[in-house]
Amino acid sequence: MEPSSELIQELRTKFFQKLENDGAPDPGGFHPADLARAKNSDDWLRRFLMHHECNVNEALQMLWECVEWRKKFGTNEITENNIRMDYVNEGSLFVHNRDKDGSNLLIFKSKKHVKGQKDMDELKRVVVYWFERLERLDNGKPISLFFDMSDTGMSNMDMEFIKYLIGLFSQYYPYFLSYIIIFDMPWILNAAFKIIKTWLPAKAVQKIKFLNKTTLKEYVEPDQALRCWGGNDDYVFTFVPEQLALPVDRADDSRKKVHFADGSPMTESFPGGFSEGQLSKDSSQSGNSSLSIVPPDVINFANQGAELTGTISLTNTAETIISYKIKTTSPEKFRVRPSTGTLAPGRSVSINVVLQPGYQLPALSRDKFLIMSLPVESQDMTPQEVTDLWKQTNGKTLEQHRLRCSVGGATGDGQLRNGTAFISQPHLDTDKQIAQILSQVRQLNENHQSLHADLRRTQTLQWLSMFLIAMVGFVIIYTTGDSDPNADKSSCLLP
Repeated sequence: MEPSSELIQELRTKFFQKLENDGAPDPGGFHPADLARAKNSDDWLRRFLMHHECNVNEALQMLWECVEWRKKFGTNEITENNIRMDYVNEGSLFVHNRDKDGSNLLIFKSKKHVKGQKDMDELKRVVVYWFERLERLDNGKPISLFFDMSDTGMSNMDMEFIKYLIGLFSQYYPYFLSYIIIFDMPWILNAAFKIIKTWLPAKAVQKIKFLNKTTLKEYVEPDQALRCWGGNDDYVFTFVPEQLALPVDRADDSRKKVHFADGSPMTESFPGGFSEGQLSKDSSQSGNSSLSIVPPDVINFANQGAELTGTISLTNTAETIISYKIKTTSPEKFRVRPSTGTLAPGRSVSINVVLQPGYQLPALSRDKFLIMSLPVESQDMTPQEVTDLWKQTNGKTLEQHRLRCSVGGATGDGQLRNGTAFISQPHLDTDKQIAQILSQVRQLNENHQSLHADLRRTQTLQWLSMFLIAMVGFVIIYTTGDSDPNADKSSCLLP
């Protein structure tokens, strides 16, 4: 059902009314690019309505959650310059050619992906890069997700990654899925894809197509199919940078990301700007810091109720009032409260850092925090005044201190948790069920092979037994036939 212009305008009005009444969940608000899109793009809002069959309330909820996720994930900032290009260049996920309906094919070559070998957070950023690039390419026209399962084994079957791929369509990219094509799937993975079907609504399950070299031509023309699929295309993946029609303004990126990895300059660019020469040395190295920071080097994250949380304590050891600001290399990952403020001499503040839901723990050790401070004249500054202060740092001397991250907490069952949702028990149960099913499939396969070998041995023994029986019968017949050679002669003498 095609949404009317009245429904589109109703969705737009309700979204901005909700934003005015409730405000954005993030103190920084939604991303300006997404707000502009909601205000000006009928095509984008139409997709939310079509995704929910013109139910305005359901479309509004999805739109709100989508815009919130995009801000937290940093979707609008993802480019070829800040994703793992080594993941891209290996060619496990790429875009090439179209299906019979004209939808772009997002191809996942499963045999090139080995579960657990990549950082899942970085892999998710690569996936979102391709989704965003495809949206720009065809203005949001639906795409087909093509799973090339040729030569796939158990080690290539990453259920978490597949669930994330499918979840993007159902949660954040409305009306963007044409087909899910499963090509040349080994029978041993049937159980896994039965589980995958449960992650999809009923209408989406109908989009799954299990194809082989014979049936692929029903959905992909031979000229659009790779040679390894039985088609005519000799294409070998090589990454081609995206050609944007208009330059993307990244002027504000420096305010959203802090780049202070080990060995890099401890600088940050604000509109007013300040150079490395205007910064004091790292307070961890200078002996005259105005801030006492606990812990001094590493934020240790541990379980606190339903969250994975770290704590930073700041104490003003100077004789003047200071203002502080905390930045992180991954602002989409963490909730920092309070991230800015003022401290009178001798006063302290405790800052909570919470890992957001959906982010993986192994990558946490690479994240860093930067604590900056500068002297101010008054302690009674409003939050807006503090924000404006940190926008105008030109010519001011700042102190800074770098902190790394580590994980020290675990659940009762030894599983580290992840963000406010941690790794929820249903998710753990699902993973356990998947592992059990795959283990049972492997056992069934081994039992099948064992039974097949036993059957071959039994057949061999049967043939051998029949041969021996035949030989024994032949010997018996031969010996009994020659046991009384005079029997026929004596019978002839009878009258």
